[in-house]
Amino acid sequence: MKLRIERDQIADIVAWIARSLPQRPSVPVLAGIMLRFDGSVLTAEGFDYEVSTRVTVPIMGGGDPGSVLVSGRLFAEITKALPAKPVDLNTIGAHLELVCGSARFTLPTMPVEDYPQLPVMPEPVGTIDAAVFATAVAQVAIAAGRDETLPMMTGVRVELSGSTLSMLATDRYRLALREIQWRPDDPEVSINALVPARTLNDTAKALGPLGGEVTLALAQGAAGEGMVGLAGGTRRTTSRLLDGANYPPVRSLFPATHNAEARVPVSTLIEVVKRVALVAERATPVLLSFSADGLVVEAGGSEEARASEAMEATFTGDALTIGFNPQYLIDGLHSLGTQHAQFDFVDAFKPAVISPADDGEPNSAHRYLIMPIRVSR
Repeated sequence: MKLRIERDQIADIVAWIARSLPQRPSVPVLAGIMLRFDGSVLTAEGFDYEVSTRVTVPIMGGGDPGSVLVSGRLFAEITKALPAKPVDLNTIGAHLELVCGSARFTLPTMPVEDYPQLPVMPEPVGTIDAAVFATAVAQVAIAAGRDETLPMMTGVRVELSGSTLSMLATDRYRLALREIQWRPDDPEVSINALVPARTLNDTAKALGPLGGEVTLALAQGAAGEGMVGLAGGTRRTTSRLLDGANYPPVRSLFPATHNAEARVPVSTLIEVVKRVALVAERATPVLLSFSADGLVVEAGGSEEARASEAMEATFTGDALTIGFNPQYLIDGLHSLGTQHAQFDFVDAFKPAVISPADDGEPNSAHRYLIMPIRVSR
């Protein structure tokens, strides 16, 4: 194989694929990136039997066709560090030679014949605007769990119902919901799927800046089996679905009514919470005290260290003091993407719901529920 490609192009391709490669592969070849060149199109692939990634790019100027399998993470580090000049890739025996300006690297290769075949893309079920999809996924994925011993909590539940696409995620301490419009191939579609949050977020983040549309594909079999596919531009990803057969009815956690509500400036509250939380020990909540006079944010730490700060807020209802995990609160506020947020409260011991509120009314299409932390004062 022999070809020339722009440095930014190869670095971007390799970095995206390398992110999905396993840290501890079951067999060495799964740590590799496969490069296939047919003389006019370069295809780069990664696969770990759970997630597959593929990028195809046209190559001007021709070259010699061939295939090569190299260490993905090392290749990504090298291409990221190269100067801004064209990159020449050339296989020489059992090595890949990479030349960029006066920089030259020689990398050992792995047996191409040992690399597994990538899964076939499932059948498409519809399309969605790439930028809208990327934003929505980011707003939901922050609430997904990280504990791999509870795999169901590490997923984003995707619900397809007609022209509405809903996504939900929870780690049991917070819950995010986002509803967006999409273009289903079947107007009567009704499908639920549990997609690994990390894969969904990484893919949406990569496809969003490309613009255009993302094609969503799904294949579902027996419980615990199935595959999701996402394609946009020259990139495509497939991933096994998580078993969501027993996913809890989390929508019921959103209160039907509330007894108090507050409207606050998002950026100001984030900065205040960050400052006040400096004295808070691990797992110590920040306290938000709402009244007709506004909002006071407080926190206490070790050796009687305490902090408080007052800020403007519009509040309706009986005075209320409620405690939250500061990072969970900041995550939820950051996800809104608006200047103002609305908090809806039942009482100090029930979950609060945060919604975007720039247009005078809270946006029910995006809601972030956060569990309070009981505190004694």
